[in-house]
Amino acid sequence: MPHLFRRLRSSNPASRLRNIAAAICLVMVPAMAPAQTIVALGDSLTQGYGLPAEDGFVPTLMHWLAENGHDVNIVNAGVSGDTTAGGLARTDWSLEPGTDAVIVNLGGNDLLRGLDPAQTRANLDGILDKIDAKGLPVLLIGLHSPVNFGADYQAAFNAIYPDLAQEHDALLLPDYFTPLVRDGRLDPALMQADGIHPNATGVKRAVEEVGPAVLKLLEQIN
Repeated sequence: MPHLFRRLRSSNPASRLRNIAAAICLVMVPAMAPAQTIVALGDSLTQGYGLPAEDGFVPTLMHWLAENGHDVNIVNAGVSGDTTAGGLARTDWSLEPGTDAVIVNLGGNDLLRGLDPAQTRANLDGILDKIDAKGLPVLLIGLHSPVNFGADYQAAFNAIYPDLAQEHDALLLPDYFTPLVRDGRLDPALMQADGIHPNATGVKRAVEEVGPAVLKLLEQIN
């Protein structure tokens, strides 16, 4: 700023007043805080399968956060078809430098394939261990198993997310699909034709549930 004050001394009176005002503005206006960065580690629900890019989970969530006064950059680390094993394998390089927090939304493909809940638990536990090692706050988004694979499977799977959230001191959203359910089943009006992935309206409905949990996640940064 020395060059500015040299100009102040050499200016005529009118110019000097304008330059003084400019100097005051430079001193008084604080630097803008950088946007916080969240990595969303997930599968097709995160990636935005079957939707225009702007209607996917990540852009919709970023828009919701902006409407609620938060400038947040969310990295879309969603891979369609990924299981918890796949998520574990890519956790290290997904958590790029500058990451402030993490959303984990995995397990749906494990459930669709009827994989052993013990393995799903171990994989998610490994993912959370890696996040903990970096000292990052995390929001774990869970899923509830239907009865298709039997009551024992359902009980074992449903216990995974609350147990791990407690063990890792993570924020928990118990079930991504809760806001998409009507009369005990997924509302067809909110789902794509495959009956598995939400449509744009369904994504907005899900984000209305996820958004407040992400606000709590932002509070845990630093």
